[in-house]
Amino acid sequence: MAAQGSLPALIGKKRDGQRLEEAEIQSFVSAAALGTAQQAQIGAMLMAIRLRGMDMGETLALTRAMAASGRALAWPQAWHGRLVDKHSTGGVGDKVSLVLAPALAACGCKVPMISGRGLGHTGGTLDKLEAIPGFRVSLSPEEMRDALERVGCCIVGQSEELCPADRVLYALRDVTATVDSLPLITASILSKKAAEGLSALVLDVKYGGAALCPTMDSARRLARSLVWVSSRLGLRGAAVLTPMGQPLGLRLGHSLEVLEALEALRGGGPPDLRRLVTMLGGLLLWQCGLAEAAEQGQQLLGAALDDGSALATFEAMLGAQGVPPNTAKLLCTGTPAQRWQVLGRASSQEELKALAGGWVQQIEALPLAQVLHRLGAGRERAGDSINHRVGAELLVTAGQHLQEGEAWLRVHHDGGLDEEGRRALQAALRLAPEPPPGPPPFATETLLPAADMPGGRLEL
Repeated sequence: MAAQGSLPALIGKKRDGQRLEEAEIQSFVSAAALGTAQQAQIGAMLMAIRLRGMDMGETLALTRAMAASGRALAWPQAWHGRLVDKHSTGGVGDKVSLVLAPALAACGCKVPMISGRGLGHTGGTLDKLEAIPGFRVSLSPEEMRDALERVGCCIVGQSEELCPADRVLYALRDVTATVDSLPLITASILSKKAAEGLSALVLDVKYGGAALCPTMDSARRLARSLVWVSSRLGLRGAAVLTPMGQPLGLRLGHSLEVLEALEALRGGGPPDLRRLVTMLGGLLLWQCGLAEAAEQGQQLLGAALDDGSALATFEAMLGAQGVPPNTAKLLCTGTPAQRWQVLGRASSQEELKALAGGWVQQIEALPLAQVLHRLGAGRERAGDSINHRVGAELLVTAGQHLQEGEAWLRVHHDGGLDEEGRRALQAALRLAPEPPPGPPPFATETLLPAADMPGGRLEL
């Protein structure tokens, strides 16, 4: 029989539905980070957690242990209170980070944004930025500090020194079918944010057919977990529930999403993208005291997009992260043709025509993303190469009327779009004889820390 406190004993304890003590959780996380635990043992513990769950105290202990497994970022005292970040649980067409980080910096925040890559049908922020020639997503802590000093923001990948336990557990969650465990999701997201040394954090928790959380109830449970653990870590965290049945914005695919983000940074772009950027940013400006209310924060974010300061900050961030000055200038202030020249364009642009007439009820995000993934826009496993030029443009939105034969989608690809792919794309367009009853839902609910809720309740 394994000795009390040994890893097999801890696995058995959780397998049997017992509560793990903080020291036991620290022991497991340390063994995973240091490589003294076998992969089979880590996988067994992940499955035990997935099946038996963790209470909030265990989830908090797991998050703290993962955050403490590596180096924590340290910032000048003068920045404390203004260090902010945002995390999205993943969506289709979600290029919010590219717009939000420089807009927040233009409003006086320091934004050390640590982002991820896409896996499966969802796109990753780092993949979008790497569509820009020369952009470096790997910065040392010293380079991050320099970028924040000079620019106010950076968008980087997770370094080898930051939360090494998370890299181990994250890689195994995918192959052990434990990705959807609420405690593991919470600890993975917040351990990195805790190691960033943040003051405030906003979480965009998406739900629907193309999201990690399939239902609003499951998204609400995750949001509550994230906000509760954030508050116990000393972070002012807020979560917004947003639907992910339809794509965000009108452009999908890495290069195309960079172009749409630039439109938003120039004061334009799709209304839903701007609205989400200002909503999330307004909450952060309020949380860190740069706005008296979230609504005032939204106005400040909108002004930064309209007056050019957010775009100038984005251009400076590109320079700080390795993009040559001429390239950054052409991308940010050049003509559309010059921006295409910088990013490169797929060899084929094919328009799909409506097979029947009717009112657009919905354009489903998941089938669009799945076809683009097969055309090269996504990866099956970490390390796979992707084609940044592959993507699609929506030519219509919900609520519009389409005539039979009218173009509704433009697909950018370098070959490979076959009849099966075209049929899958056509199935994403939902038409009806009558207009939809109302506009599609935007942000469904907002969850604030208990201290900011009426009566101190952690409820929506």
